[in-house]
Amino acid sequence: QVQLVESGGGLVQPGGSLTLSCAASGSIISISAMAWYRQAPGKQRELVAGITSGGRTGYADSVKGRFTISRDGARNTVHLQMTSLNPEDTAVYYCKVMARHDYWGQGTQVTVSS
Repeated sequence: QVQLVESGGGLVQPGGSLTLSCAASGSIISISAMAWYRQAPGKQRELVAGITSGGRTGYADSVKGRFTISRDGARNTVHLQMTSLNPEDTAVYYCKVMARHDYWGQGTQVTVSS
């Protein structure tokens, strides 16, 4: 059974930093990419950042230069380093693994507030 466990969310002040992690366990065949999405209250879920198995990365315009996605392929773990956070970054952040099937984590809350 595949399970994605996210960690690292929490409350942070504007301008602060957080690092999210997502560890995938179980039998996952042929991972092609891993990604982070987020969903703010009343809004649709949106792609924040993604990384392919080859290490190619992509970011939403709203987070470019502030967020960095990285992956530990041997451990099927993906991280999202977030800096210069602002209240608009407040959302539930979800990890997604794209393989023969797609898998989602349960989400971790990130709140940016003073």
